[in-house]
Order: sequence, then C-alpha cells, then structure tokens
Amino acid sequence: MNYEGLMGMNEIVKPHRIDVHHHILPVEYISSLAKIGIKESAGIVFPKWDIEKSLALMNRRGIMAAIVSISAPGIYFGDQNFSRELARSCNEFSARLIQKYPQHFGSFAVLPLPDMESSLLELDYALDTLNLDGVGLLTNIDGQYLGDSAFEDLFAELNRRSAVVFIHPNTPPAEMLPKTKVPPAIMEFVFDTTRAIANLIYTRALKRYPHIRLIFSHAGGTAPYLAWRISMGDRKIIDSLKSLYYDIALSATPYTLRSFQESADPSHILFGSDYPFLPESLLPSMIDGIQHYDGFDPQTRRAIERDNALTLFPRFKS
Repeated sequence: MNYEGLMGMNEIVKPHRIDVHHHILPVEYISSLAKIGIKESAGIVFPKWDIEKSLALMNRRGIMAAIVSISAPGIYFGDQNFSRELARSCNEFSARLIQKYPQHFGSFAVLPLPDMESSLLELDYALDTLNLDGVGLLTNIDGQYLGDSAFEDLFAELNRRSAVVFIHPNTPPAEMLPKTKVPPAIMEFVFDTTRAIANLIYTRALKRYPHIRLIFSHAGGTAPYLAWRISMGDRKIIDSLKSLYYDIALSATPYTLRSFQESADPSHILFGSDYPFLPESLLPSMIDGIQHYDGFDPQTRRAIERDNALTLFPRFKS
C-alpha cells in the first residue's frame, strides 16, 4: 500500500480535534526502561518521539489538543522504588509540558501501582499540585486486573474525586499469552481491555464507583461484540457498558463500528490517535473512517472529534 498517497487523502483542516489517546515517551522514561532491558511495548519497538513531533503531527491532522499518557508496559517491573521515582518523573514532565503548551496538552497521571500507599500519595500530588487532568491505568498490573480488591482504596478515592480515568491495555501475564507469531499489541491488547471491562462488571466495581469517568481504549476491545455474552442478557449490565467512555483509536472502521454503536452511548465516544505507536501514515485512514462512516451524522462526528471530550476536559473550551 502507498501510505504517502493515503496521507494525501485527508484534507488538512484547522486544528479542532481533541485526542484522548496520545502517548508520550520522555527521554528519562525510555532510558530508565532500557537500563532494565526493556525496549519495546507488546512486541513493538518504542518509536522515536519528542514534543515537537507531537505538535507537528497535531497541526497536520487537525488536532487542537492531546491528553497524553504513558503506554504499556507502564512503569512497574517488580521494583517499587523504581516505579515510584519513574511515576514522579513522568508526571512532572507532563506538568511542564502543560505549563508550556496549556491549550495543546493535558495529561493522565501515571501511578506506581501496585504500591497502594505510594499511588494514593502520587494521585494527590498529580491532581492537586501538578493539576493534571486525570489518571491513566493499565488493564492489569502484574497480573491483577482492574476490579480486583487490591485496587479498592484507589477506586474509592477516584470515585470521591469523580476523576477521569483513561484505561490502556497491557500485555497479559506470560502464562496467559498464546504461542503465536502475532505481536501482543495486535490481538492481546483488545482481549485484555475486554478482560478488564468484564472484571469490573463481575466484581461490581462499576456499580460501587459510579462517579469515576472511565475511558477505555480501542472502542472497548471486543466488549461491544461480546456484550450480550458478558451480560447474559442482563439489561443493567448492557446499560453499564453505555455508561463508559471509549476512544476509537485503531477502531474507526465499519468492521468495528457496527457492533460498537449498539453498546456505546454516542455522547461517550471520543477521538484517539494512538500516536506515536500508530504511524502517522495510518492516521488519515482512521480520521476518514469517522468522516465517511454512514452510521454517524455530522453532529455525531463533531461530538466524537471534539464536543464529547469537552464535557470531560472543559478547560479546553476557551
């Protein structure tokens, strides 16, 4: 496929989109992981990234603002001191980024889970002192899935704050990985998102903590397709799926959107690029997928690209 030609298909427009799935790879993060032998995310080598690359991409692709986050594999690799220090470094990097470009960037704080005491302290610092816009969590941390009782204190505090929480997939534990040639980022990511959603439902965490505004990546993984199976026809569970927010990074195609529309509230669908893990050469096809999908009217398209995000991040209204 000629990706250069594909890029030209998408009209350059005035930046207006709000991208809730946009990753950062600070130098200290990459160097810290390299020191312990980690140079990739779920089978994909870390792409080269800097602030200037993000800004240029955003300008070319009509993105006014990006809410940035640290992607998988996150920051915890068995050493809690390492995790605490790296969380603080990444969050302070994000705060400096926002201070320099307040109209172009927001950030989801990274927490040093599974260390609960340190995570609650970092949550307070990130939201109350650094004024970050929300929290980023992975679907599982060291094999423990969201909804597990180990995360109860964190979810109680997030609920008290009515926090916006962006949930990104992680590679499942090694014993759960199938022996295939497919990189985990291709298939296991969507399955891990589904596991987290189902676990939050089955542990009743979604019911206990209704004020957390949860954003799930990649249109909820396979949860929309499996919605009836997960719920066994229970309408209350289907309604709980509609209470969640979803970005449609790597998902703006008819293959996904037909099923997705049945289980997602249109006001809870958000634009996401997954940059820089999704190469810019493929981003126009995702933008075109929103623009040309026959299930979205013009008002819904505008809401997905901008207006729905403004309900979560009202500071960008100005």
